[in-house]
Amino acid sequence: MGKSIAVFGLGRFGKSIATTLYEAGADVMVVDKNPKLVEAFSENATYAINADVSNADAVKGLGIEEVDAVVVAMGSDLTASIMSVMVAKELGVPYVMAKASDERMGAILKKVGADKVLFPEEESGARTARILVSESFMDYFDIDENLCMLEMKVKPEWVGKNLMELNLRKQYKLNVVAIKNNKKKHLFVDPEKPLQKETELLIVVDKMDLKKLNS
Repeated sequence: MGKSIAVFGLGRFGKSIATTLYEAGADVMVVDKNPKLVEAFSENATYAINADVSNADAVKGLGIEEVDAVVVAMGSDLTASIMSVMVAKELGVPYVMAKASDERMGAILKKVGADKVLFPEEESGARTARILVSESFMDYFDIDENLCMLEMKVKPEWVGKNLMELNLRKQYKLNVVAIKNNKKKHLFVDPEKPLQKETELLIVVDKMDLKKLNS
């Protein structure tokens, strides 16, 4: 089952995150105070809601208590961002990411409860969504139109098995290019060495196969 994620704000950054999450199989709720934006985006989300999230009661009425994460993507509206973060955490949302326009705003959002603050000039919406939608992905980089590079944790079912046993190239169409153990990166990959829980993999994979890798 995919994650359930709410995205507040349908600017360029919010749209990018929501679209990538939805295409990756997540259950996506999008929220914006502009009804035209909400209507136009409704086919790219599970739920599209018109609401002013600068109002605490409006945020509480969205039913976000059961979502896995909230992305507050309104970097130009400090009041709405603060309210969204505070209420989401009060309602028990386990992970709240918030976009900030500058360091001052970022510091404020951290103080009111944001688990992670995003600066759009450093993060792309698609890259953020790829990491957010997965339990394993730690970092994501585009290589070209088709390929991407991922830094990822070892999936629980891979622990104790080696790369030859797992045959990841056949199963997921990926290539392991490096392995990190105990924070030390090893470019030489020993296919017969069992993977540990703390092992991190650097892989190259076709973007079309990401959904399968995340299942």
